[in-house]
Amino acid sequence: MAKLSALLAACLLLQTTSATLWPIPTQEFTQGNKTLWMSEKVSLEFGRGSDDAASCGSSKDGYGGNELNRFTNAATGSKKIRDAWARTQTALFNNNIVPWKFHPKGSNYEPSWNSGTKINRVVVTQTGEDVDMPTYNQMKEAYNLTIPDGCDTVYITAESSLGVLHAFHTLEQLFYATARRSRNVWGKGPVKISDSPKFKHRGLNLDVSRQWYPKEAILRTIDALAFNKMNRLHLHATDSQSWPLEIPSMPELAKKGSYAPGLTYTPQDLQEILDFAEARGIQVIVEIDMPGHTTSIAEAFPELIVGKNKQPNWDTYAAQPPSGSLKLNNKAVEDFTSKLFDDLLPRLNKHTQYYHTGGDEVNKNVYALDPGVGSNEVAKIRPGLQKFIDHLHSDVKKHKMTPFVWEEMLLDWGLNLTKEAIVQTWQTDAAAKNATGMGHQIIGGNYNYWYLDCGHGQWLDFGGPNGAQKFYPYNDYCSPRKNWRLIYSYSPDQFLTKEEAKLVLGGEVHIWSEQIDAESLDVTLWPRGSAAAEVLWSGRQDASGKNRTFADASPRLGEFRERLVARGVQAQPVMQLWCHQNLGDCQLDA
Repeated sequence: MAKLSALLAACLLLQTTSATLWPIPTQEFTQGNKTLWMSEKVSLEFGRGSDDAASCGSSKDGYGGNELNRFTNAATGSKKIRDAWARTQTALFNNNIVPWKFHPKGSNYEPSWNSGTKINRVVVTQTGEDVDMPTYNQMKEAYNLTIPDGCDTVYITAESSLGVLHAFHTLEQLFYATARRSRNVWGKGPVKISDSPKFKHRGLNLDVSRQWYPKEAILRTIDALAFNKMNRLHLHATDSQSWPLEIPSMPELAKKGSYAPGLTYTPQDLQEILDFAEARGIQVIVEIDMPGHTTSIAEAFPELIVGKNKQPNWDTYAAQPPSGSLKLNNKAVEDFTSKLFDDLLPRLNKHTQYYHTGGDEVNKNVYALDPGVGSNEVAKIRPGLQKFIDHLHSDVKKHKMTPFVWEEMLLDWGLNLTKEAIVQTWQTDAAAKNATGMGHQIIGGNYNYWYLDCGHGQWLDFGGPNGAQKFYPYNDYCSPRKNWRLIYSYSPDQFLTKEEAKLVLGGEVHIWSEQIDAESLDVTLWPRGSAAAEVLWSGRQDASGKNRTFADASPRLGEFRERLVARGVQAQPVMQLWCHQNLGDCQLDA
């Protein structure tokens, strides 16, 4: 028993003295137990070949060395990389964590100041040229990060700046602040990491129309997404309730459709969001949902909408109030969408080649009121809906962009979509299987796992004498709340064949904003969104093909949560503090 206890203590010591990276690297991660200190004067340099290799020993150490000799035309370093390094330095020396929460009470986990090796340089070698607005097939996000034994240098190699940015975020997690002086930054080495993502699309769908989100909240979220190695923000920009997006060619849309004066995103705001995201390796994919979820257009253009806010039986005509949809078989509607796209898409396509045309929850009953349809029969609505989607997607392609569409257009309405159209599935695993089986690339995010707004309870009131009793205990449609362990258990390619899984570009977690706004965004999103981030980057299984355990994930996620908080993100705790300090003692064995 004594030998077993000693062995367990040694294992715990090893675990608590090594960095706990999130998301965990995919190809290789080894870390020694020798002390490293990061110099406050650490310099960023760019790969120069053999001079760098000679400074830290031969290539036999396997930590870089002669690897740099292969790259004779190393990049000199883009502004994106230099700016990212400045942010990394701020995180290392100003916003770092003292990891006392992850060590037993009274333990002496900090190294002595005079011990170990001081890191004086970070050498970055970018081996390829960046591609503007890379498509999924053009994205290069892999990186290598090495700190050789006894070396004062961190070596980072990556084909593109995207990989370098990911490496910087990993580097932040390798170091900690000291309790006695926060700018004394230490870690453990030597380190060798080879890393690349499993999925190409790792995103968040954020609804900024049902509630108002200040620009600053969106920017803070983008920064947190990047730290999680996520690379897409799907901005659900408008809906039935409000139209906050200013369109200069149609100023009345936001003037009349927003919640209040000033609660809009100006073209300058949108440009700042796009630039801020791009600098952090994130593409913003804007969605203006159509033809449903469009009632806010009627505030400025009532002639384009059918079934506006039908009361009291709004639920006959829409998934939620206010009811209303764009008319079908209507030339004025087509002219409106073309004018909208001619204004908006040229501003977006400088940053991404993708645009989301919506298409979810189209209500058939509302089209019985539409003079261009006059029926609620699917067979009679479908031709007009096909014409509408064809028009939208033709305009998207005219602006050299690829359309996204919600699953209903393909699976419920049976529309003919071009093979390049990307289908976003959200309802069932069967939807993912059916869409990939039809040859479409998909973005997954089953609401039974990855809808973060679930579990807040019903936001609707209940009228009538029996309403309160009928709907008790007032759950929302996707209750219960999705905890991080459930989120971590899902992968968007689960239950698919190998061939079908090849068509899964990735996935998104979703925040619909009926009961969430900027004040509650962080606590709703983090660290639950981080659970999905690791699935999307690292995959659900480890190198041996086994599912990663909660016992492995929870201490790493707990530490990552602390790093989010240090960056100004109000993330929730993963578990009670005692469990972090007594690793392994908060486990139920079945």
